[in-house]
Amino acid sequence: MPVLEQLTTVVVDCADPVALAAFYQKATGWELTYSAEDFASLSADSRGPGLAFVRVEGYQAPKWPEGDKHLHLDFTVPDLDRAVEELLALGASRPVFQPGEGQWVVLTDPQGHPFCLIPATTATN
Repeated sequence: MPVLEQLTTVVVDCADPVALAAFYQKATGWELTYSAEDFASLSADSRGPGLAFVRVEGYQAPKWPEGDKHLHLDFTVPDLDRAVEELLALGASRPVFQPGEGQWVVLTDPQGHPFCLIPATTATN
């Protein structure tokens, strides 16, 4: 029997937990469950693990695609072009380097963490 039963939360180091939680809350519609200067969290309910953000003094964003990548998140989306447009309007950025030959899109959140958008139809095939 495995020791670890279920992943409940992915915790992301950042400079401003409240601002980053607000970005992801707008992007996902998930519930903000806690917000303070040094920590904020979102719940995805039964859709999977939640996200939490913790302040790290001297935080330095990962460099995409070079340098050490801390982690990246993958999200499925029903309409890739629309999702990219809406996320850019919320403050995401689209790096020049885009691997995957158009199968997915890499964006970075307002604090530099890369995340991928994958069309829902591709993710289920």
